[in-house]
Amino acid sequence: MKKLTKISIGMIVLTLSLGGCSLLSTSPRGSSNGEGDKFGTGRMSGSNGGSSYSDVDNKIDYINQLIDDHFYFETGDEKEREEYLYKGLVESLDDPYSTYYTAEEYDEMMTTSTGSYEGIGVSIQQDPETKVLTIMRVFQGSGAEEAGVLTNDRIIAVDGRELNGEDVSEVVTWIRGTPGTTVNVRFYRPSTKEELEFTIERRKIDNSTVSYSMKDNKIGYIEVTEFYEATAEQFSMAVDDLQAQGMQGLIIDLRNNPGGYVRTAVDMCDRIITDGIIVYTKDKNDNIIEQYEAVDNQSLDLPIIILVNRNSASASEIFAGCLKDYGKARLVGTTTFGKGIVQQVIPLEDGSAVKLTIAKYFTPNGNDIHKIGIEPDVVVELPEEYQYTSVVPEDQDTQLQKALELLTEQ
Repeated sequence: MKKLTKISIGMIVLTLSLGGCSLLSTSPRGSSNGEGDKFGTGRMSGSNGGSSYSDVDNKIDYINQLIDDHFYFETGDEKEREEYLYKGLVESLDDPYSTYYTAEEYDEMMTTSTGSYEGIGVSIQQDPETKVLTIMRVFQGSGAEEAGVLTNDRIIAVDGRELNGEDVSEVVTWIRGTPGTTVNVRFYRPSTKEELEFTIERRKIDNSTVSYSMKDNKIGYIEVTEFYEATAEQFSMAVDDLQAQGMQGLIIDLRNNPGGYVRTAVDMCDRIITDGIIVYTKDKNDNIIEQYEAVDNQSLDLPIIILVNRNSASASEIFAGCLKDYGKARLVGTTTFGKGIVQQVIPLEDGSAVKLTIAKYFTPNGNDIHKIGIEPDVVVELPEEYQYTSVVPEDQDTQLQKALELLTEQ
């Protein structure tokens, strides 16, 4: 099986759940040589009677000069203006998953995906079409939980700065900060149709992605909130511990999990199945560019149920789709998000990075789930009163209760 550098999937999180199926390339680094596609020769009129430009660089220089000479208001610094040129270039692709990251944004993304970070303690998902930022998870003991932020709240302003389609990675930089300081965040709450503003304390957040426990009847329960670098090891340790306790069945909870690294999802599947294709990707010419297979000969031979919902995306769908195709697990909940494309993150020499959509991924049976999602084997909705809350009481969690019921019957 080929070894990829890093792959990230999904949406973004403040624990920054970086969205997308993204390949994270660390080598070779990209570079810019100043060359670009050429514009046709044209002429622009200015106060000097006109000036011609023959290529991209000249046109940009001329527009910059017009701004410096004539723009009435104060302008941002030159570096900020330059960054927006790069952002605009990638934005012109009209792909909600392709993004240019400034050096600061890229550093924030890498910090979040590898360990602890300083923030308010929420996971955020961005709608690829509307750019709306929705809270997917509120971390226990966080400033957000203490302030009263709930799952499904939508961010509309940060410190008085209204959101206007900014990428989630940029908004994250507004919210993050030194522990002990505060940030004012305004939300729209769909459940009550009201706007709420909270002053939230920033704290150091332990970005653990796996928690587990043993339920009645020796049924193990593992919740996976993101697919980060350490998640596969944490998952394997949880399985080993539960098996040592005599586990007879297992529930894996991927609800509201927006994704993470493909490599992590592959390693977690490999812990459960002994052989076979886990996932494969095809480029725009329908060529298979990567194929991941089980290689470690480990298996988990007991009944498994995976909990999913409409916010289970990307790496979550790779994991759930693989185990469903092999008949290793049944899915309970609601149809998943439907993100079946892969992005490659390419670091650049100045510390910035570009994320580009490069492929689609397919489940072992060849299913293309992009914009379709994966249908659960057993459809179960949560009670309406708990669809907009951060915590659902276990006895009211209809999806979990159905999974427990099915496993107990087995």
